[in-house]
Amino acid sequence: MDNLLSIITFTPLIAALILALFLRGDDAAAQRNAKWLALGATGFTFIVSLFLLAGFEPENTGFQFVEERAWIAGLTYKMGVDGISVLFVMLTTFLMPIVIASCWDVTHRVKDYMVAFLLLETLMIGVFVALDLILFYLFFEAGLIPMFLIIGIWGGKDRIYASFKFFLYTLLGSVLMLVAMIAMYLEAGTTDIPTLLAHEFSFAPLNVLGVNIVGGMQTLLWLAFFASFAVKMPMWPVHTWLPDAHVQAPTAGSVVLAAILLKMGGYGFLRFSLPMFPVGSEVLGPLVLWLSAIAIVYTSLVAMVQEDMKKLIAYSSVAHMGFVTMGIFAANQQGVDGAIFQMLSHGFISGALFLCVGVIYDRMHTRDITAYGGLVNRMPAYALIFMLFTMANVGLPGTSGFVGEFLTLMGVFQVNTWVAVFACSGVILSAGYALWLYRRVVFGDLIKESLRTIKDLTAREKAIFAPLVLFTILLGVYPALVTDIIGPTVAELVANYDIATAEIALQNAVAGADQ
Repeated sequence: MDNLLSIITFTPLIAALILALFLRGDDAAAQRNAKWLALGATGFTFIVSLFLLAGFEPENTGFQFVEERAWIAGLTYKMGVDGISVLFVMLTTFLMPIVIASCWDVTHRVKDYMVAFLLLETLMIGVFVALDLILFYLFFEAGLIPMFLIIGIWGGKDRIYASFKFFLYTLLGSVLMLVAMIAMYLEAGTTDIPTLLAHEFSFAPLNVLGVNIVGGMQTLLWLAFFASFAVKMPMWPVHTWLPDAHVQAPTAGSVVLAAILLKMGGYGFLRFSLPMFPVGSEVLGPLVLWLSAIAIVYTSLVAMVQEDMKKLIAYSSVAHMGFVTMGIFAANQQGVDGAIFQMLSHGFISGALFLCVGVIYDRMHTRDITAYGGLVNRMPAYALIFMLFTMANVGLPGTSGFVGEFLTLMGVFQVNTWVAVFACSGVILSAGYALWLYRRVVFGDLIKESLRTIKDLTAREKAIFAPLVLFTILLGVYPALVTDIIGPTVAELVANYDIATAEIALQNAVAGADQ
């Protein structure tokens, strides 16, 4: 199908424009129409994306479904997917109908709410399919706007503070990336990402302000991109915006933030940092490994002392993203496979956990852990689903959470045993805070009067959780559904990285011998 990626990318945008321009009023009928149009648009986008997956050829490690045409002022509109990006597109289109369905009880400015999520879907998909630097940057940065509005308008009592903190952290991190993109264009003469992937950026040592930069231009470019992607994931110690954003965001906003938006940082490392700047990755990779391991342990310890359920799960997300960055910069097949798998798995699991919090928040209007206890007596279906995703978050074998962590640790163990051992302690700590949360909320006697009339999951809520349950278990018992698609592309990425770093090591050895 011609222009398949454009159809997938811009269908939500078209629906958003229809909503914004033609839907009038804010009565019950208008609200219902807005929700059904948004659900229909996201559902249609997911169905079309299935054709993308069906036609994708995993053994072809190049970009597929490529669309290219001249754009404004000599810029190029170019899109395509490879074995890495295609699954992130699928994750986005799969989750968005679930997100819209979870918003069914929203009554405040419903049309605007749906427009924001539809616009956000277009921008998130655009990040994963863009094959031009400028196009990528526009999608990457524009995604801040609808999420800023979602938190700032429909969030909690401190929503203004949280939305501005989110916006400023991520925007400031991306300023350096823009400078780096300009430098890349000046050196390579193009903004075409496939061409840049084949370009060897200078790695001759540089002296900047009296400091000798090992890896030269590549290291500087790597650092500039790292500033943006590390904040986006987020990595420790630039993670502090995430708990505030999660706590203040509405449930649907938290789901999108954790399940998709955080993955843009990891995707950026895989698309730019590792293949384009292998010298910078080799020089600074050990630092990232230790930062990731520290993040896993530190944020797990912080999660243990939280009294707000959302904040606990937010810190858990930071810890799990630590496994992702560890796997990526292990720069071997198991590590990168594990990192991608972990990102996809985390999309299902973290999204489901925030939905679990949203279910009881809608009923009780509090996220305080001490306000609950004994829910299994009144909400057995909820208790079962919450238990499944708690176990998956811990990394229980048979769930997708286990596969990603196990592959990542295998990859890191081959590179740095001490980092792997230190990070393993985070697995133990995750069991501590996750089971502690579950025990306090679900188990025990139902002694609080306010909980005696709480209702179990509705049919709509069960339908929302069903696909997340399915894929969390399916990927846990049959991970080849993912690894068969990403494997060839990752193998080529790792092989090119090894060749580049080996050539550089040889050149440095020859230069040293000549001296």
